[in-house]
Amino acid sequence: MPLGTKLLARLISHGVWLPRDLNWWIGVVFAIGAALFSIASILSLLDIAVDAVNVIYFLGSIPFTFAAYLQLYQAANADPLPSNGKVVGNYRSYLGWKPRDIGWLSCAFQFVGTVLFNINTFDAMLPLLSWFEQDLLVWIPNIVGSILFLVSGYLAFIEVGHAYWAWKPRDLSWWITFTNFLGCVGFMISAVLAIGLPVPASPLRITLSVAFTLQGAICFCLGALLMLPEASHVSD
Repeated sequence: MPLGTKLLARLISHGVWLPRDLNWWIGVVFAIGAALFSIASILSLLDIAVDAVNVIYFLGSIPFTFAAYLQLYQAANADPLPSNGKVVGNYRSYLGWKPRDIGWLSCAFQFVGTVLFNINTFDAMLPLLSWFEQDLLVWIPNIVGSILFLVSGYLAFIEVGHAYWAWKPRDLSWWITFTNFLGCVGFMISAVLAIGLPVPASPLRITLSVAFTLQGAICFCLGALLMLPEASHVSD
């Protein structure tokens, strides 16, 4: 077997290169968004490139939304059944409507949450906002998006564990959902701490808010990277 073919086979076996697998793309794109959020948070904590931080957050929110849509599309087309109960040709749904499907619900909540993060990170780039405008345009989309992320993460955890709480440390899918849920918790705490008030925010509260954003982003990045070997196992 040629060296290049051997290398490609090895990459595929570890989930490093599976461009024909949708799960692989979801993991890669989520990892890109989470990495950008991590970079922005680190720069903010180090007080470096302050003017660019909000731009990097916004750029990171775009891959989040794209990957979340791919997951929603995947969930919408899992065993697609039209209203007559028969699969017709290559039936596809771009959003779907499966309110009794916990997997679809998790993806739907997550997708709406990412759209709200698009809004709040874009609005955060607007100059000279008052504390009330910051709450209205930045914090409210942030807190609502974080709540939706938290609900989504827990629903995904329930789906994988088949219980309200499960401990399956030997299950890769369990680690993915558990790590992502920890990321959702980090984003939720960060959003609560980020509320704008008519008095100046304490440096400690700002630092903690950014630190929990960083913790959440790192968890999301790890969860996304774990999807790559999972994709190789599924494709076998």
